[in-house]
Parts: sequence; structure tokens; C-alpha cells
Amino acid sequence: MELKGIYVPLVTPFAEDGSVALDALEKLAGSVLDDGAAGLVALGTTGEPATLSAEERRAVVEVCAAVCAGRGGRLLVGAGGPDTRAAAEELAGLRARVPEAAAALVTPPSFVRPGEAGTVAYFRALAEASSVPLVVYHIPYRTGQQLSAAALLELAAVPGVVGVKYATGGLDEAAVELLAGRPEGFAVLSGEDAFLPALLALGGAGGILASAHLATARFVELAAAWEDGDVPRARALGHRLTALAAAAFAAPNPAVVKGVLHAQGRIPTPDVRLPLLPAGPVEVARALELATGLDH
Repeated sequence: MELKGIYVPLVTPFAEDGSVALDALEKLAGSVLDDGAAGLVALGTTGEPATLSAEERRAVVEVCAAVCAGRGGRLLVGAGGPDTRAAAEELAGLRARVPEAAAALVTPPSFVRPGEAGTVAYFRALAEASSVPLVVYHIPYRTGQQLSAAALLELAAVPGVVGVKYATGGLDEAAVELLAGRPEGFAVLSGEDAFLPALLALGGAGGILASAHLATARFVELAAAWEDGDVPRARALGHRLTALAAAAFAAPNPAVVKGVLHAQGRIPTPDVRLPLLPAGPVEVARALELATGLDH
């Protein structure tokens, strides 16, 4: 299995009464796939899964799975947790619950900080138990666990681990070493929207990007430009998309993205659930302006 291209970690739209707006989610999922996204992520950070009930999480995954099945997109499902036994059990049954799942997106265990050796052992245990391939979600400013290039390359060699969403706040030496030494078929995907152009230039396979909600076709175009070797087009478009990405993260994710999607009439409210707060009008207006400007 080779992961490649732009994946959109879908927001969870909320209706006026606070319930999950599943109809809006279905339309949003279809629109980003129609615009060229390689696939969707259900229950990624952008989807606010920690604030969803178990029933709501199941419904979100079902909608995303149906849309991917109908349009040929790949579905990644957020899974895992600090309890290794519970995470392994969840992953063992994922294929049966969600036959459309192409892979699971799994963070190192948050708060525990097991060290690099413990993190690698954790993923070995999960990969052995899992019914689907795993993508490591390396985001140390959320998990508290940093990983060196050596640890990442060790993870890349684990059977059943097929990629990493690299979200360390930028591009560092570890990312460069990982890209240079990764085994064939192991995908390095940007999890930092503003650094997608740089990661693609270094040989990255694509990205899992919240801001791609707002300009899916343009992000797909950027990835294609790098693959085609069209450096002038890739650089020019990359600068514009980096500005959009920065604006989309001017407030805690996914508040700005939801504000823009609501302003565009694509979701019924801009609401997020506490402890998140909605983005302010200035942040939303700036991101909307940049997204609209990409069409001109």
C-alpha cells in the first residue's frame, strides 16, 4: 500500500442545536474528493474527536466510509490511545467495523511519554494486532513525545507501518534524515500545512492538511506540480498556499477552517465544542479572502 497525495482531515460540522450535521459532512466529504483529494481522514484532530460521543464518532466514520466507497477515495481513521491493550483491540476490529478503512492514523501515546524505545514497542504491538496498516501521527507538541530520525526510521521498518504524518511545527533535521533514509513504499506526509511545499520539494509523498478544506484543488495542483518537476509553478503556488495555511491556523484548529466553511455556505454553523472557541471575524475574513483569491 502506497499513500500519496492530499488527504483532508474532515471537520465535524455541527447543527444549530449542537448535534452533528451528518448531511453537511457528507456533502463536504464529497466535495473535497471531487476536487481531487486522494482521501479523507475521519476522527483526525481537525474533527474534534475528543468532544464527540462514541455514537457520534461511529456516525462520522460511517458517513466518510460511504463517501469514500462511492467516489474511490481512501479512508484513514483516527484510532489508538495510551492504553496499549485497548488500542490493539480497537485496531484488531477496525476492518470488520469499517471495511472501507485503508489505514489507521495513530499518535504515540499522549501524556505517558514512554521514550523512543517504548514508542517503537507500542507501534510494534499495535501493528501486529491491527487489521489495517498504520500511519504514525508524529505531533510531539500534542503527545509530549519527540522522536529522532533513528526512531522514525525504526518505525518505518516495522511491518504494517506504512507512513508518518509529520507535524513537528516545521521541518527539522530529523525530517530530512527520514526522507533520505526511508524504505521504499513508506510515505512521509506533511501534517504542517504551511510546510507542505518544502516537504514536497524534499520528496514527501503529500499531506494531511486541514487548510485543504478551503482550496482542495489547489493543494492537489501543488503536489502534482512537484511530481511533474514544474518548479516555477510549484514555487509560486506554494507561496500562496502557505499564506492561506498560516491564516487557517491563526486560531486553534479547526476554528478558522469552520468559520470559512460556514461563510461559504458549506456547513450550517461555525461552531466548535468547548474547550475550543469560535474564531474571530478578523481571522475568518482573512482566510476567506486568501481562499477566494486563489481562484483569480
